[in-house]
Amino acid sequence: MPQEAAFITGAPLTHLSQFYFQHQMSGQTKYAPGDKMVSLIADNYQLIQVMSRFGIPMGFGDMTVEEVCAANGVDCSTFLAVVNFMIEGYSNFDGGSEVSVKALLHYLRQSHIYFLDYCLPAIRRKLLEGISLRTTDVSFLILKFFDEYMHEVKVHMDYEEMTVFEYVNALLKGESAENYKIATYSEHHDLVSTKLKELKSIIIKYCPKDANTNLLNDALYDIYRCETELESHCLVEDCLLVPAIMHMERDRH
Repeated sequence: MPQEAAFITGAPLTHLSQFYFQHQMSGQTKYAPGDKMVSLIADNYQLIQVMSRFGIPMGFGDMTVEEVCAANGVDCSTFLAVVNFMIEGYSNFDGGSEVSVKALLHYLRQSHIYFLDYCLPAIRRKLLEGISLRTTDVSFLILKFFDEYMHEVKVHMDYEEMTVFEYVNALLKGESAENYKIATYSEHHDLVSTKLKELKSIIIKYCPKDANTNLLNDALYDIYRCETELESHCLVEDCLLVPAIMHMERDRH
């Protein structure tokens, strides 16, 4: 595992990434193709989002993971690599040979759509309803910080879509792309976390007195959850996508 994959937002290893490196050498996985898909959701409801991003709907009865993936045209090895990484912090592949880069790219693009078109706009709506902009400068500051954060996340994901993913698509087509290497991606990979920390601090310390407490608390909870999901998304890119692309790059030389 390259050293650059061990850092997110320029910070030391997170708990999740530490868990990843502890278990990478164990050779064990929590879920296998023959396990019931319903068991995955019952054990870890967070995997509902993973299923959604792979395009797997509910209503699969008692089918196994392998059967559900086959029925929905999803690469089972890639699905399980993401699932096991998300819940245990490790993957069961050797740098890309067991993972479909095409399937992983689809998953990551659907994740971008979720964050940019649903998750972040939904939080913004809650903030607007909760803080009442007619009141204090703090209310405007809260919205300003969040809008700036949304913009920076969009800029980062646009870079991934237009530069990184296009480079990967070129590799998949067998085209040459000598002016770019996936290691460059790791160097640019940050989640602009400083601004989000400042936003959470402002809400917690200086919440307007006439704010709708339930709505603002709900928005704050969603901000924390979104931050965790974005970090996990970032780790999937660094620890699953980057090694898989490095594997492809080596094969071309």
